[in-house]
Amino acid sequence: MLIHPWDAALDTAEWQQWLDSTDRFGVLAVNNLDPAKAPLMLPTHFTLADDELLLHLARPNPVWPHLEKAAQVRLAVIGDYAYIPTHWRAKAGGPDEDGVPTSYYTSVQFVCRPTIVDDPADKVSILDAQLTDLQPEGGHAVVAVDAPPYGRMLSGIRGIRLRVMEVDAKFKYDDANPADHRARVAARLDARDHALDRGAATQQRRRLDRIGDWKSHRDQA
Repeated sequence: MLIHPWDAALDTAEWQQWLDSTDRFGVLAVNNLDPAKAPLMLPTHFTLADDELLLHLARPNPVWPHLEKAAQVRLAVIGDYAYIPTHWRAKAGGPDEDGVPTSYYTSVQFVCRPTIVDDPADKVSILDAQLTDLQPEGGHAVVAVDAPPYGRMLSGIRGIRLRVMEVDAKFKYDDANPADHRARVAARLDARDHALDRGAATQQRRRLDRIGDWKSHRDQA
């Protein structure tokens, strides 16, 4: 993923806080054992626990032989995205149709070392962590190896622990452009209010408040 200096996360807390605001849903990419074939892409919820990502998949999933041989995998999360049309990005004084379109988005990608988990007790610990993270209100039965309803289901899944080795975080919201341009586009996103427009506008304003003018911010850094 290309990350320009003005698109980079300002600090670790920025991408962590953004991730906390999401449903922790991403795509796990695993190299295919056959290099002539496409990699396997698995949409999945996950939980970030210290320096690990925790998740589980169904035992019949075709990924297992590929994952067992993988030294590294990548899990990507994308959100707060929006298409920015040509006429929103025209240069001052120029015709609207000469503007260049772009995409706004946030993406956090983890490069990880995978470990497959088959021990029932360890699978329980993964499920407990995920339920605490994704369903903090409770309302579910106790997860235990020898108790219904989950105990008998454990054989149908395999757990995965992904040791995080590297994090790439990108916040692409035109931060290299003048502040008035970014504020104007954020207002247009609010007015259009399609799909994730408001989320993109929120991220753009948040970054604008922290960065201000990019050139000044860069010179002060």
